[in-house]
Amino acid sequence: MSLKSFAAKIFAKNIAKKTAEWVNNPIQTQEKVFQSLIATAKNTDFGKDHHFSNIITHAQFVENVPIRDYEELKGYVEKVVAGQKDVLWPGKPAYFAKTSGTTSGVKYIPITHESIKYQVEASRNAILNYIHETGNADFVNGKMIFLQGSPEMKEKNGIKIGRLSGISAHYVPNYLQKNRLPSWETNCLEDWDTKVNKIVEETVNENMTVIAGIPSWVQMYFEKLNKKTDKKIGDLFKNFQLFIYGGVNYEPYRAKFENLIGRRVDSIELFPASEGFFAYQNSQKENGMLLLLNSGIFYEFVKADEFFVENPKRITLKDVKLGVNYVMIISTNAGLWAYNLGDTIQFISLKPFKIIVSGRIKHFISAFGEHVIGKEVEEAMKQAIEGTDASINEFTVAPQINPEEKELPFHEWLIEFERPPSDIKKFIAILDESLQQQNTYYFDLIEGKILQTLKITEIKKDGFQEYMKSIGKLGGQNKVQRLSNDRKVADGLRSWSIMKNS
Repeated sequence: MSLKSFAAKIFAKNIAKKTAEWVNNPIQTQEKVFQSLIATAKNTDFGKDHHFSNIITHAQFVENVPIRDYEELKGYVEKVVAGQKDVLWPGKPAYFAKTSGTTSGVKYIPITHESIKYQVEASRNAILNYIHETGNADFVNGKMIFLQGSPEMKEKNGIKIGRLSGISAHYVPNYLQKNRLPSWETNCLEDWDTKVNKIVEETVNENMTVIAGIPSWVQMYFEKLNKKTDKKIGDLFKNFQLFIYGGVNYEPYRAKFENLIGRRVDSIELFPASEGFFAYQNSQKENGMLLLLNSGIFYEFVKADEFFVENPKRITLKDVKLGVNYVMIISTNAGLWAYNLGDTIQFISLKPFKIIVSGRIKHFISAFGEHVIGKEVEEAMKQAIEGTDASINEFTVAPQINPEEKELPFHEWLIEFERPPSDIKKFIAILDESLQQQNTYYFDLIEGKILQTLKITEIKKDGFQEYMKSIGKLGGQNKVQRLSNDRKVADGLRSWSIMKNS
């Protein structure tokens, strides 16, 4: 064992001990975070407007602070962007994470010195937790790659602006810098195709042990390596041990990844966003991610099926239940208050509090009242892959409300197969049956002959990448929308379809 591995194990043990302290006192930890956030921000513009000095309880917070999304908070954010102090949080933020919003165009998410500290710690602790649980630390001696956006910054009114992954790159500890790839120059490249090709050149002969990024973009990197060397990734990188990912469910990609790698590697799921780092996978023995309760974020939850009613009930951690689909609402030490992140989650454990990401509150299909969510289509796809010889690269789902020739409406699945199923009818049957089993509304619509069985439109190889490129969202933190209640994505993909509905 190297000195570096030995030191990593000791550090991991210490962090595990500190983590256990708040894991074992979850409700008290959250109450402490809540009180600290309110007290710190009471003299800000937002704090004064919402009577923070009079808020002691969660009920008073609910009474004074409505749920807002970015659009509804935008008035305050614009003041911060203009250079005003003490608007949402004391002083000015250290950064703005620049992201593309669906309705608002560019979004500027404030990041403070306090919040970025927790972002960095969470990334670090996810890896240290893995070391502590498994005893595996040899990978710290090899090279690590994080597929991410450019670390280059712009500046506006004294505040640096960049992508979250790029901001985080500035906080990689010194002891990891020598191990980290790609080079700074390559990381700064904006064109994703050029960047990945350069990363391949820089890494192909290195001892890569940790690879991190959004699965679809890591897949692109693996395919280019495979094409260049004609080797499985596990043979090329003999000590590749750990895959770290976030942003999307890994399961639809797992079979394809294991084929590309040639063997199974350990993986850690993360739940980061520009707005905060919320959870990480804390066990290799079970799924789900540990909700981070001591990271400057106070959580509230609203049942997803009640979210759009007037004044939906907002609950805290002590009242959540297993298996319920919740919209996650956050208040943070970056000055976001009762903020609707847009993500839906489900608790799979209450001791400790562990979650899975079930989808997006705006990403669902309910054209006929079925309210199908991301988790359901991903589970259906997982079962269809396991039950056939198919493997996929990417997919999305949309309703077809007005089909040709007076057919019944249906859900259209646009799928880019790595290997199409030898029996497409069986594949469709598993998909549809799985969805019916998971979603009673969908079952009723099929049974009642309101909907017909789903149909598949096959998308040509690299079609999703080409589509993302065509809308200016290739690479980085951009993800394909898994499902939608309209046909914007489905119609956009038409140019890359191989055949119409199979």
